[in-house]
Amino acid sequence: MHRLLLTVTAASLVAATPSHGQAQESGDMASAPPPPLAQETASGTRVFMPADFARFVPRNALDMLNEVPGFTLRGEDGQRGLGQASANVLINGQRITNKSDGIFTQLQRIATDRVERIEIVEAATLGIAGLSGQVANVITRPSDISGRFNYRAGFRPKYARPSFIGGEVSLSRSSEALEWTVAVSNGVGRGAAGGGEAFIFDPQGNVIETRDIRMQFIADQPRVSGSLQWTSPGGAIVNTNANYRRVYENFRDNQQRDLTVGVDRFRMFEDRNRGWGYEFGSDVEFGLGPGRLKLIGLERYSRNRGRSDSIISFEDGRPDNGSRFASRTETGERIGRAEFSWAMLGGDWQLDGEAAFNRLNRSAQLFELDATGGFAEIAFPNGTGGVTEDRYETILTHSRSLADNLTLQIGAGGEYSIISQTATNGLTRSFWRPKGSANLAWQVEEGLDVSLEVARRVGQLSFGDFLASVSLNQDQQNAGNVELVPQQSWEAQLDVTKTLGRWGSTELRFYGREIEDFVEFIPVSGGRETRGNIDSASVYGIRSNSTFQLAPLGFNGAQLDLTIDWDRTSLTDPLTGETRKWSGNRDLEIDATLRHDIPGSDWAWGVGLDYDRAQPYFRLGETGRNYEGPIYTFAFVEHKDVFGMTGSLTVFNLTDGRARQDRFVYDGYRDRSSLLFRETQDLSVQPIFNFSLSGDF
Repeated sequence: MHRLLLTVTAASLVAATPSHGQAQESGDMASAPPPPLAQETASGTRVFMPADFARFVPRNALDMLNEVPGFTLRGEDGQRGLGQASANVLINGQRITNKSDGIFTQLQRIATDRVERIEIVEAATLGIAGLSGQVANVITRPSDISGRFNYRAGFRPKYARPSFIGGEVSLSRSSEALEWTVAVSNGVGRGAAGGGEAFIFDPQGNVIETRDIRMQFIADQPRVSGSLQWTSPGGAIVNTNANYRRVYENFRDNQQRDLTVGVDRFRMFEDRNRGWGYEFGSDVEFGLGPGRLKLIGLERYSRNRGRSDSIISFEDGRPDNGSRFASRTETGERIGRAEFSWAMLGGDWQLDGEAAFNRLNRSAQLFELDATGGFAEIAFPNGTGGVTEDRYETILTHSRSLADNLTLQIGAGGEYSIISQTATNGLTRSFWRPKGSANLAWQVEEGLDVSLEVARRVGQLSFGDFLASVSLNQDQQNAGNVELVPQQSWEAQLDVTKTLGRWGSTELRFYGREIEDFVEFIPVSGGRETRGNIDSASVYGIRSNSTFQLAPLGFNGAQLDLTIDWDRTSLTDPLTGETRKWSGNRDLEIDATLRHDIPGSDWAWGVGLDYDRAQPYFRLGETGRNYEGPIYTFAFVEHKDVFGMTGSLTVFNLTDGRARQDRFVYDGYRDRSSLLFRETQDLSVQPIFNFSLSGDF
């Protein structure tokens, strides 16, 4: 349920920032400026100019990209180290090597008047290793010193606290040789659920307990950051970026528990997290011999202190009982990377080398409430320790044109890693993993592009899974596993992009992954469970992303954005040996937004819906479904000239989407033990009101 509140909060923030509409010049109310319509070059590149987005009055480059028809903006994939490029956005032909301030944040800091044009190209034509599918290249121009701000506030009628201090203020300047940006921001999270119905049933289906639940999540994450780019007279490019951040998070799940037989009680649960961290990165690119060399360095560090308390108070006055879990966690990452690119034998080549050093150190303690009302520490084996991974990677990539409308990119290499674990029974192991990809881009005809990627990839581990942990809120425990290995996968992806002229654009993606060493809950000695590797798993799916312009139907200034993602997953259950779907997977997602920029005015309005179909989750001692909605609806109204600013008001969850859980808990492993109880929850999330105001200074 903690994840539920985070997700609801994120959904409300997304709904709170709809794509900017466009101010209309006074005139014929039945006419409206045209939607973005790209010029297509002979190579298949679609080029959008700032004037193409005049209908939406964008405030920054992110607003513009959100309105590119049929284009899906994809951020960093959380891969190991820096790796090859993964976000499908470049700025002046360069990937972003900042891991904390991601591509979305960087784009928000590029003012509209700095954007010269946006190019949508097939990744295989760029000669940049790692990219696939459609890629946006944002070309910028110099500008004088300027500032941008975005203010966000939100509230709901019940359960959640309001937020009044979300947003960012940034200041930047760009010249031919020097560009800099400084920013101060606060990321805000407010989640809640309550009321409704919650019951505990015995194995025969009889209600044995009724619960009145109130959940609340509060988070503030202030951050200060800056970046600097310098281009020397000789053509060398130097980038430096840094940020410092703090984390303040509190989650409460309080429950009044009324028993059919027995003493009524009140359960208080609180999870508190405080932390801070920093990141510093720099890269330099310069000519060397027949090509160019880019050297990248990055250092990240974070420290967090967490504490969870679960205390039960009885109405008959007997002593309270409860538990506490406390932890102190330090994580760090240090990366050095080199990329050498050159032209040879009719194509482009790039040789990458990377060394990455990741670390986690955690101390954890478990306590029980004693008769005096204090917490007494109890044994918690394998909860304290550390994990390190030293990883070395090299990949050679070659890109070339096979014909005027056909481009191939192929890369091959591998990684060598050493994983060490310092807790009890710690191990040191080493691995060699092959990696690589092949990407073929074909411009079938003007307005129709097809690309195919086949790749061998290595996944990232969660170091916390090596150590034991507990969830006091759900009475769950993970024993920890020193033998975890990164999962590997064969992946294929086919993208078909079709422009529809004045009707818009559509993109269709077919994808599949065959995974080895998939990470799932597995049994361990003593009837316990932990995160471990199973032999294989797979996923196959289809994703459609379309923008339909409604002017040809007489609805001037209106468009429909529609995204549908369906997948089919499979694995062998490590407990029963039966084939089932991935635990908790959302196998059908539908997002639809109708937006209308009213011709002849500064107003825009819209409505939309988000639908998620969640599959059951599986642990070894329980199973169930934990989901929201499943349909969330929203509506917004926007004005593009509020004293020179853009203001919007969004109401999310118009149709009473709910927070639901149906949980079956067993007396041991679920395939061989009797049912202990069933728990159901159907909680109110409430409508969520979000206001945003953005502008320049």
